[in-house]
Amino acid sequence: MTVHEQDIPDLEFRVTGARALPYAAVPTLAFRLAVARSGGGPVRAVTLTTAIRIAVGRRRYTPAEQASLAEVFGPPEQWSTSLRPLAWTQLTTSLPAFDDTTETDLPVPCSCDMELAVAKYLDAVRDGEVPLDFQFSGTVFHSGPDGRLRTTRISWSKETGYRLPARICHELTDRHFGGQRWLRLPRETYDRLGAHRARHALGGWDATVRSLLDRAADPLPSEPAEAPCTP
Repeated sequence: MTVHEQDIPDLEFRVTGARALPYAAVPTLAFRLAVARSGGGPVRAVTLTTAIRIAVGRRRYTPAEQASLAEVFGPPEQWSTSLRPLAWTQLTTSLPAFDDTTETDLPVPCSCDMELAVAKYLDAVRDGEVPLDFQFSGTVFHSGPDGRLRTTRISWSKETGYRLPARICHELTDRHFGGQRWLRLPRETYDRLGAHRARHALGGWDATVRSLLDRAADPLPSEPAEAPCTP
């Protein structure tokens, strides 16, 4: 039996909110996804792939944010060409059978690795909202007119947007890491830093780094005035 277009479920997606997962091992945001069916019969299952990216060009930035993001996008005068969307993550979710609508969580870890462009961006944007794009693909399992199981692909053209309050990311990472940030150092640099700590009997890594920063900030001693020439 031929499956006609009207027999195929058409799915629409909408992100309705975001919250921190309280008991996750790593900082994790859960985006609430609502899925609605139009056309076709009941859905028997869905294997859903979601790609999330930050639409960085859809918000304004303060001078402080521009300075913090220079490492990611370059100086602000170049942003007309360098301000490109940042790919955040891609995840696969399984949805159970439903008739008309269903909801699920999309769990997304929030890394504090400042080597990653997304982590640098989320750390720099302190206020307002982070504009996000969600794109969907995958497979819908549904019943055909003869009752037999059939599959239909979800096109990447299925998408939705969401504006994530920036404070949620900062509250989440601060709660997990106590307001601290992590730096990844080569072994040689780490050993030199440890030797400096031991040599000056510094109490911790924060005190060690601060001592080096303080030394770098000290003004250079003024050069002595030249002695007058004597005949």
